[in-house]
Amino acid sequence: MKVLAMVLAGGQGSRLHPLTAQRSKPAVPFGGRYRIADFVLSNLVNSEIRGIYLMVQYKSQSLIEHVAKAWGNSNAYTGQFVTVVPPQMRGGGAEWFQGTSDAVFQNINLIERHSPDMVAVFGADHIYRMDVRQMIDFHRRNSAHVSVAAIPVPLAAASAFGIIDADKRHRIRSFLEKPANPPAMLSDPTRAYGSMGNYLFNTDVLLKALREANENDEHDFGHHILPRLIKTHQVLAYNFADNHVPGVADYEEQSYWRDVGDIDAYYEAHYDVLGAKPRFNLFNPKWFINSSSYQGPSPLISGNISNSTIAAGSLIKNARISNSMLRREVVVEEDVEIDDCLIMDYTVIRRGSRLKRVIVDRYNVVEPNSRIGFDAAADRARYTVSNGGVVVLAKGLDVPDVTRYQI
Repeated sequence: MKVLAMVLAGGQGSRLHPLTAQRSKPAVPFGGRYRIADFVLSNLVNSEIRGIYLMVQYKSQSLIEHVAKAWGNSNAYTGQFVTVVPPQMRGGGAEWFQGTSDAVFQNINLIERHSPDMVAVFGADHIYRMDVRQMIDFHRRNSAHVSVAAIPVPLAAASAFGIIDADKRHRIRSFLEKPANPPAMLSDPTRAYGSMGNYLFNTDVLLKALREANENDEHDFGHHILPRLIKTHQVLAYNFADNHVPGVADYEEQSYWRDVGDIDAYYEAHYDVLGAKPRFNLFNPKWFINSSSYQGPSPLISGNISNSTIAAGSLIKNARISNSMLRREVVVEEDVEIDDCLIMDYTVIRRGSRLKRVIVDRYNVVEPNSRIGFDAAADRARYTVSNGGVVVLAKGLDVPDVTRYQI
């Protein structure tokens, strides 16, 4: 069974601004060393899907460089590759992808070149683990033409999702975009099926549907192609709760999946990976999440550190840090207090500063004795503040020269 993956990684992520002011949503850092796109790529590679095209668009340079560093070795083996694909030339000029299905249609020649039995069309915007082989088995066992990954969500929260209405044989009857009264799963009246934006297609079905959509000037899987296919083909909902990834501990959320689509969701997801028994344990030797291989030194730490992660190359001197995550080469000077914060790479927090519920993007210098996260009006005057009260410092312009700062 030959499966080719087409990963949609062109998302603008406007609700994650200012983290997406200079990068696409899939390129946004997550955790101590990852980018959001690393999760879907790791899921596919761990599932032995070796041919992966990553379709990029919005402010893609950061993601292109990351994929080259983190996934370049994937191309060293015959038949295995992770290749970045920009929008193609059509009609004598460059044309951006007009939607999810148009992104795949513009690269239809790549599918035809490889002649796979199935095509996995997955998004690159979510944090999760998934053994795609189990979805493939479901697809084949039920003679599906298309399978759509669906996650059970509480009925009370289902209006925030694209919802799938499926019968007892998993066949999808309709797609509903953020309905006021979402239909419950037949097997669980307290939950509804939320679409995860991950699809498996029989190749012949996909190619025909893409050409028809292009002729009709239609560009989206969720709004155009799938609603039409449910009338003529076997389009099934695959229950993500049935997916069991090896190495997941009993204390973890077994079907963990997060759409980190806005600042508050992104911020909260980081607290799912902290602690001795996190909801989502990023250390799983049986299901490795790959990222770039940083060669810097181990962190040097003094002070009071609790329930936090400090990445390689960081230098902490006599500071107090709690419930926080610091990425690589962060410098924290004396008498600094950091609570409930995400501090990204190459940032300097100067002495005497106090930060609470703050996201500091890369390349920032927080000046001495700063107070951020304590005065909402003052924070809004200088920074972005989310609906949940998280303060976000936009990405700086250049790597700070840490030799200027006496540590």
